[in-house]
Amino acid sequence: MKIALLQTPGRIADVEGAFTHMAEAAGRAASEGADILLLPEMYLSGYNIGPTNARELAITQTGPEMARAEKIAKANNIALAFGYPERVGEHVANSAILIGPDGKILLNYRKSHLFGALDRAMFKHVGDEFPITELHGFKIALLICYDIEFPEPARRLALAGVDILLIPTAQMQPYEQVATHVIPARAYENQLYVAYANHTGDDDGLAYIGLSSICGPDGAVLAAAGKTETMLFATADRAHLAVVRKTDPLLADRRPELYTPLSNK
Repeated sequence: MKIALLQTPGRIADVEGAFTHMAEAAGRAASEGADILLLPEMYLSGYNIGPTNARELAITQTGPEMARAEKIAKANNIALAFGYPERVGEHVANSAILIGPDGKILLNYRKSHLFGALDRAMFKHVGDEFPITELHGFKIALLICYDIEFPEPARRLALAGVDILLIPTAQMQPYEQVATHVIPARAYENQLYVAYANHTGDDDGLAYIGLSSICGPDGAVLAAAGKTETMLFATADRAHLAVVRKTDPLLADRRPELYTPLSNK
C-alpha cells in the first residue's frame, strides 16, 4: 500500500480554504498512485488557534462539513487521514479521522494525551479509546502528536496487531528529537510502519520543525522531509512486515509477567 504524507502550513482558521487545499493534495497524491494521504494535526482549522476559535470551528464527525472530505476521498479513490477540532457535546476534542477511498468513515480517534497549557485551553474532551480498522489488508490506527511520545499507546496498538500507525502532528521547536529519534524508535520497537505528518512554518509564535517522515517496521526511515512544504511517499509491504517480525520476534519475546507492576503506577 502506497502512503502519501503532506507536510504543510495548511490554512489557519480557514476551513473553506483547507477543504480546497485538501482536494488539491488528494488529487496530487492519487495521481502518484497513493492509496492513502495523511495530513497534519488539526489540519482543518490550524493548531494554534486558541479556545474561542477551536469552539467556533469545531465540527462533528458525521456532520455536513465532514461530508466534504468524504466526497474528496471518493472522487479521488484515496483514503484520507487528517486532524480536526471535533465537537463532542458541549466540549471540543483534538481528533483525527480516517476516511476510506469509498468515502466512508473507517475510524475516528480523539487525542488521549494533551500537551501543556496550549492543548488544555482548547480541548476539554480527552480520548480514552484506541480504535483500529483495516484497509487493503493492513490493520491501521491513529495517534496524535504528543501521544507517540509515550511508549504505551503505540505498544498497545502493536499488541492488538496494528501494521500501520498514522500520526498527524503539530510539532514545534525545540522538540526535533521526537521527529529524528522517537519516531524511528517507535516503528522499530513495535515493528510497524509509522507515518508522522507535521506542519511547517510559523503559527502565531509557534515555530514548527517540519521533519515529517515515514518509517518502516525495522526502524528504517523510508522518506523524510526538511522544514518546507512537501509531499512524501513510501510503500508499506506485507512481506517485509512478515520478514521483520519473524527475524526479530520482539513482541513474541516479551515477558509481560515482569511488567505487571508498571500498570499500577
